[in-house]
Amino acid sequence: MRSKHLLSTILRPFTKVHASEAAGVVLMALTAFLLLTAYYLLKTVREPLILVEGGAEVKLYARAGQALLMVGVVYVYGELARRVGRTKLLSFVFLFFISNLAVFAVLATTDLPIGLPFFLWVGVFSYTVVAQLWALAADIYTEEQGKRLFPIIGAGSSIGAVLGALFARALVPFGPPVLMGTAVVILLGCVGLILWIGRRSSPVEKKEAVKEEPLTDQSTWQVLSHDRYLILIAGLVVFLNWVNSTGEYLLDRTLVAAAHDASTSDAASKAYIGAFKADYYFWYNSIGLALELFVVSRVFKLVGVRKALYVMPIFAVLAYGSAMFLPVLAVLRLVKIGENSLQYSLQDTSRHALFLVANRVEKFVGKTATDTVAVRIGAIMSTLMVFVGARLGWTTTTFVAINVALAMVWLGFAILIGREHRKRSSEQPPAELAIPAVAAT
Repeated sequence: MRSKHLLSTILRPFTKVHASEAAGVVLMALTAFLLLTAYYLLKTVREPLILVEGGAEVKLYARAGQALLMVGVVYVYGELARRVGRTKLLSFVFLFFISNLAVFAVLATTDLPIGLPFFLWVGVFSYTVVAQLWALAADIYTEEQGKRLFPIIGAGSSIGAVLGALFARALVPFGPPVLMGTAVVILLGCVGLILWIGRRSSPVEKKEAVKEEPLTDQSTWQVLSHDRYLILIAGLVVFLNWVNSTGEYLLDRTLVAAAHDASTSDAASKAYIGAFKADYYFWYNSIGLALELFVVSRVFKLVGVRKALYVMPIFAVLAYGSAMFLPVLAVLRLVKIGENSLQYSLQDTSRHALFLVANRVEKFVGKTATDTVAVRIGAIMSTLMVFVGARLGWTTTTFVAINVALAMVWLGFAILIGREHRKRSSEQPPAELAIPAVAAT
């Protein structure tokens, strides 16, 4: 008991944590930390390969290609959810991706060109497994707990991103197989933690249960098509990622041009891009971490989850509006650092918190669909726009101006979600959907 009080006291500067919640939320934060550490190891392998081999446009087109893969993955996920319960579902998803990564690690020791398939796989992997973690968190905590505790879990993600990028930079000289193999070991640790958390969060009276019930008897698309709340969240995710993907393309296009101007060989260009990206990741993840630790819980307490959703689209309107007047690498770097630091702290935590008022099917099946397919629909829209713009000779200023307009539509979705969330928050959740907090042990 003394250790639980000590943990809650340590966490108190960031948000209010009760002693009975401290151990559980630390385990969740540790899992998020390890998951993002593994992701940044893989992201560090992915970026130089795709940019040097194909350039900024191929990277954007590959992001769109991920959407087609995600449709298949979400379909299989939905079918699995119709047959197994929460614990088996989470285990199957993680072990499937870990087995894939082990194969890539072996292939990386050969001369086979794995850059494009690996890029496609990393995109599907990252959104799917992160969605599972946050679906579990939304299933464990009540709405009131989530508003207090989600920033701690988000901080685990942010710390993992910062330290993962630094860890990746240290491992780069050993080559892709070492980074991939290290990620496999870390992800196996995540599986163990998730199973532990799942057991701790089970209601006492259900601990003797032999078998979990399947999550739903509906397909993924049936779940989505009849749920206004999920459709609105999907719309927000589409426009968020449309803006983000276009901004990332503009930064990459400007960066590749600068790398070619500053370098005389592909190896030198890789080094230039790698150094720029490492610095870029460090800054937006560090700022995101500070926001997650000291700002997010206070924003939730001050204005609530609904209004917190407005912050990032408003920032995007102002930031891209400013970039219209000076569309150069230094300015785009600052815009993207600000955009990403907000997305990976306040925006993502707010979006995950929207599912605290959802039922279990929405939390797992619906959230996985919106966090994967909807994300890549945004990338597809960005890809189509870039494809047209490149052939019409659009300037960076034109793309930036379109991003301003898209951010305003994104803000509209945030407002509509807020209205639906308000109705759900005022309703008493059904008794069969009430999930207890992580049990103290």
